[in-house]
Amino acid sequence: MSSEDVLQDASTLASYNVLLQVMFRVLTFLLNAFTLRFVSKELIGVVNVRLTLLYSTLVFLSREAFRRACLSRGSGTGHSWRQVVNLLWLTLPLGVAWASLLVCVWLWLLEVPDPRTIPHYGPAVGMFALAAVQELLAEPLWVLAQAHMFVRLKVVAESLAMIAKCSITVVLVVSAPEWGLYIFSAAQLVYTGFLVFCYVVYFLRFLGSEEATKKCFPLNHVGELLFCRADGEVPLIDWTLARLTWSFFKQSFLKQVLTEGERYESFYIFFAKVLERGRDVKSQKQEDVSIVAEVLECLLKLVLVIGLIITVFGYAYSHLALDIYGGSLLSSGAGPTLLRYYSSYVLLLAVNGVTECFVFAAMSQEEVDKYNVVMLGLSLSFLFLSYMLTWWAGAVGFILANCLNMGLRILHSLFYISRYFQSSPWRPLRGLLPSPALLLALGLSAVVTALSEGAFCCDRGWLLRLVHIAVGAACLLCVLVTVLLTETQLVRFVRTQLLPRYRKKHT
Repeated sequence: MSSEDVLQDASTLASYNVLLQVMFRVLTFLLNAFTLRFVSKELIGVVNVRLTLLYSTLVFLSREAFRRACLSRGSGTGHSWRQVVNLLWLTLPLGVAWASLLVCVWLWLLEVPDPRTIPHYGPAVGMFALAAVQELLAEPLWVLAQAHMFVRLKVVAESLAMIAKCSITVVLVVSAPEWGLYIFSAAQLVYTGFLVFCYVVYFLRFLGSEEATKKCFPLNHVGELLFCRADGEVPLIDWTLARLTWSFFKQSFLKQVLTEGERYESFYIFFAKVLERGRDVKSQKQEDVSIVAEVLECLLKLVLVIGLIITVFGYAYSHLALDIYGGSLLSSGAGPTLLRYYSSYVLLLAVNGVTECFVFAAMSQEEVDKYNVVMLGLSLSFLFLSYMLTWWAGAVGFILANCLNMGLRILHSLFYISRYFQSSPWRPLRGLLPSPALLLALGLSAVVTALSEGAFCCDRGWLLRLVHIAVGAACLLCVLVTVLLTETQLVRFVRTQLLPRYRKKHT
């Protein structure tokens, strides 16, 4: 598959992922707003913080290293796919081990909520851990689908699973609100069960079909998806790939301590499949490097523009958003201030996601091991900063500690990218330099919307709130028009790579 084909498939996957994430965020927003009418905010808080953190930590530590290693260039050519599948099945026992450890931490080391206010906490912890382990059953199938660019499978599977989860939650919250945490635990089990079911059904239909033959799919029957030894293959797993997985595993543990940002799976797959890991820019195919540099520059510009827009408008509309979402319960007190600071953190998260996406696809195993030492230092400094800044500024201090942590990680990635491309004519880091006109439009929007908030929002009735919203909409329109007029390379990239309709015309 050529670099252009990989980019096209990765772009399609990215555009679908964006739509999927938007749908998930909207559904989650509406679901939380609905359930707040039937259950307490304390119970929602335990679900969205404690139990969701348990679930996300467990699946991240169990599978992230395997995904990064097995999706690297060469995992499907230099390695046997049966050996890759065998390696991926190790996520299951690893998940069981992590589940046993984390359940003990959640039940005996962390403070347990008052059972009179939040009943059934212990069983809910066990059920969320079980849901995470259940999701790992689909991990070999997920990696196969991503590596061979089955772009619609993930979207369909996760959409059906999310719809099932929301449906179960709504029905149980209305009919049996006294079940409390059992409702959300059952919904999470349904979600992961639907994911596994969709992947299994797809591959049962796909393997051995004419479509699989046409795509030269490396596996032919269901038995090859199980942990087994292939004829003529002495090792069950590829030890080179296993060592790379171990390097990423040490890194993933440290990254979870440092708080993990959004991961850009689609373009990590693109970078990992186009670049040869561990080789410098002169040793790569120059045509591939040119495409990679252009994509990296445009991605940096894209997330920078989106992040700046969120930061600018998040300041003036945090109070209004929380007031609409949860009333005075959320908009009074420190809520708006925290959301304003978090809007700035989103910008750093986005830039860090793209830069580390490239860096981890290009690093050799030795460089990954060296970076793990850097991550250890960052984790220690993050814990120190978290303690000091939280003591100084409370919850805002914790967000500031995360911002400093992300800033240091971005700096490391920027140094790596700069060294990587220094002997080439490409300079993808120019993507971090927005046009002066765009900076001016954002600066004026920040001033105008801040003045509008002071004049019209948020305790003077809905009419003035609508005026404040209209002012923000006008400023946002001016910013978007400025982007269209000044960031022409970015606009062309979005139209030809991220929007399916225009991509088909371009092709």
